[in-house]
Amino acid sequence: MEQAIVTARLGDAAVVGETLAQAFQTDPALSWILPDPAHRARALRGLFRTLVPADMRAGVALRSDAGEAAALWRGPGRAHSGGLEFLRTVLPLIATFGTALPRGLKVQGSIDAHRPKGRFWYLHYVGVRPDHQGKGHGGRIIRAQTAVADADGLPCWLETATPENVPLYERLGFVIEAEWDVAGGGPHFWGMMRQPVLT
Repeated sequence: MEQAIVTARLGDAAVVGETLAQAFQTDPALSWILPDPAHRARALRGLFRTLVPADMRAGVALRSDAGEAAALWRGPGRAHSGGLEFLRTVLPLIATFGTALPRGLKVQGSIDAHRPKGRFWYLHYVGVRPDHQGKGHGGRIIRAQTAVADADGLPCWLETATPENVPLYERLGFVIEAEWDVAGGGPHFWGMMRQPVLT
């Protein structure tokens, strides 16, 4: 039976964060930033403990009813964090990344440089717990919000450093608009835009 997709509340932040921390353990970009797997596992929990509430304030967090999948969407015009959000998150992120912070900033800088301007829903993070991958949870949780974007007549944007994810996003209507490599031997990224489907 398919799990329902629900809007996550602040009380769900820990579940959403744990789902994303597990899902991103093998992500190419985060693996480059944090090469040690044990350190990465701890750091990802800290990263999402900071990001989930921030993205809830800037947009919406979705989760499957049983927590197999989660997604963080930043609302139109809120893809870039503002000054207040920076102040709220900078110290926790420094503590999370430690000596890996310069690599983290290099990746984030490259993402910011290639993200388009304008109004769109920004798929900041989406992930499925490893033991539930390949069962359609990722597509369902993405479609739940692209339907909202369609109703608003707005496009959606995402970046990925995982080549296996590109065909999935293409099947969901996203089109590659940019590709780049992070300087200094960093990961390759695809930037993808989905135009609204108007009915």
